[in-house]
Amino acid sequence: MDPLLLALIGFVVMLGLIAVHVPIGIAMALVGVTGFGILVGWAPALSLMASEPAAAMANLDLAVIPLFMLMGSLAAAGGLAGDIYNLAGALVGHRKGGLATTTVLACAGFGAVCGSGVATTATFGRVALPEMLGRKYGPALATGSIAAGGTLGIIVPPSGIMILYSVLTEQSVISLFSAAIVPAILAVLFYYIAVRVTVALRPEVGPAGEKMSWPERWQAIRQGWGVILLAVTVLGGIYSGIFTVNEAAAVGVVIAFVFALIRRRLGWTSFLGVLAESSASTAMVYIMVFGATIFSYFVAVSGAAAFLVDGISGLAIPPLGVIFLLLLLYIFLGAFFDEIAAMVITLPFVIPVIQHLGYDLVWWGIINVVVIGIGMITPPIGINVMVLNAMQSATRLTTIYRGIVPFLIADLIRLAILTLWPELTLWLPSVMH
Repeated sequence: MDPLLLALIGFVVMLGLIAVHVPIGIAMALVGVTGFGILVGWAPALSLMASEPAAAMANLDLAVIPLFMLMGSLAAAGGLAGDIYNLAGALVGHRKGGLATTTVLACAGFGAVCGSGVATTATFGRVALPEMLGRKYGPALATGSIAAGGTLGIIVPPSGIMILYSVLTEQSVISLFSAAIVPAILAVLFYYIAVRVTVALRPEVGPAGEKMSWPERWQAIRQGWGVILLAVTVLGGIYSGIFTVNEAAAVGVVIAFVFALIRRRLGWTSFLGVLAESSASTAMVYIMVFGATIFSYFVAVSGAAAFLVDGISGLAIPPLGVIFLLLLLYIFLGAFFDEIAAMVITLPFVIPVIQHLGYDLVWWGIINVVVIGIGMITPPIGINVMVLNAMQSATRLTTIYRGIVPFLIADLIRLAILTLWPELTLWLPSVMH
């Protein structure tokens, strides 16, 4: 059989398996082993089933993912999300749309200790949504700010998806983290503008709350010392060079664990729940990595990546046009898959194209994360929207989709800026290294 035809059939079969709810990593591994076996031989194909998982398990860069996941779970169990929300609310909650702004700021802060977009959305669906609805906020603005704010969980470093990208593309984790800082700041700024514009057009959807006195604000700051300590220790330790990323994650786990114990939020049952949640998430990521690496071997020997590069080279469109076509593809995929799946499925095909066009892989990693985040709130599905709808079934899907429109416009403007001016993303890594 022609290798390119086999690669096409394999890709279609993989999507078919995923459509019938076969786990993505397993679907990729099955197609990869079968295709590699047909093209190269069954003995080397079956050996991939042992060698690639063993190599991934021994990869110290990948080992940081379970640590950050455990840190995020412990932080949530310790009530840090509520502390962040109260702190942000004390500072800006008295303005019109202040609680929506508070939600955005709190999602960004929690993203620094969580690293997951879906987890951030679910957490603030519990913490922020009752507060906003109870204070007569419009359901569209309330749910829209949470769904959009949840995407900050993957762009604010440290981010699990950035760590995974660094492992699969052999890029520096610290370079990716530093490159994400400016895009993350832009995301918060643009979301703030989206809230302000919304309440300016419709003041009734975001009524102002009571203004706290400065003693009350200082009390909120004192109550939030745990999350401030955790974020400063982890991020400050990484960027200052005091800790490696792995060491920072381990220290973060210890701080989050001690904080939860001090607050008496971590009983035996909740502790086992944290371990089960982190273990399940870690197993999912590792299985995806196993499948992705095996599938990559199949794509390489089939010549599909080289064929794709040659085909794109023959198109009469500039490199920037190719990039925008890829961005549309990722927005589409992000609407149907979670953030990790959308990236892992496409990397074997997309990375050779990006390298051929001469773009920096660190820049593309951040663009990748940003555009997948947009997909997470894009109709007809958008996984963050689905999470919120499951938590607040009384709110119609159309209401949530209407609420994310201002944030989606802000996201598209930010994506265009970062795409047209890569130096905004690459400036900080160049200064730090």
